[in-house]
Amino acid sequence: MKNEIEFTLVAKNAATPLKLSITQAVIAGWTGRDPVARDKHIAELAAIGIAPPASTPIYYRCAARRLTTAGSIECTGTESSGEVEFVLFGFEGRTLVGVGSDHTDRKVETYNITVSKQMCDKPVAPTLWDLAEIGDHWDQIMLRSWATIDGERVLYQEGALSGMLPVPDLVERGFGSARLPDGCAMFCGTFAAKGGIRPASRFDYVIEDPVLKRSISHGYDIITLPVLG
Repeated sequence: MKNEIEFTLVAKNAATPLKLSITQAVIAGWTGRDPVARDKHIAELAAIGIAPPASTPIYYRCAARRLTTAGSIECTGTESSGEVEFVLFGFEGRTLVGVGSDHTDRKVETYNITVSKQMCDKPVAPTLWDLAEIGDHWDQIMLRSWATIDGERVLYQEGALSGMLPVPDLVERGFGSARLPDGCAMFCGTFAAKGGIRPASRFDYVIEDPVLKRSISHGYDIITLPVLG
């Protein structure tokens, strides 16, 4: 099923409205370039009962309609949390870059990671860049996130994209091709949480380009739905 999402493409110093038809959504996990950092994240998840992956990296699927640019999402119970990731979009033979949150139900993740990826909406920022404009300084780009916990906004994640597998490697390993398919959105991995994985009432995130001196930011509130048995 298609998910039609309105974006703004910022490229060549111009902002252009762009509607993308997302037909498949992929969540790439354990994509760290540094095996020590990767194993730290695996250990972090193991500490809350989540089994290690069958392979690294690994590519999960979720419904395309889970992607949203909304400023809030609804989650069942209090055991979900976000994590900032850069997101690749295939569009007319090009690769566009955005930022989003792989919001995941951590309780479900302890017994079925694939199912957990389907449980929550995946917020994405409504602004995109063209990969062709940032590929020559890709490793310098930064991701950061903040979680609002008990009314306090704290830095939750931080890292440079030099810590992640390069885009060509991620695409080739996931699709056996040098090009991301048109209509595909792929979340591309995350960094360990400062202080450990934990729920929040709000999650904010940003991707920052220190060379072109620009950023894309977004955030969302988490509305908790009751669990009645």
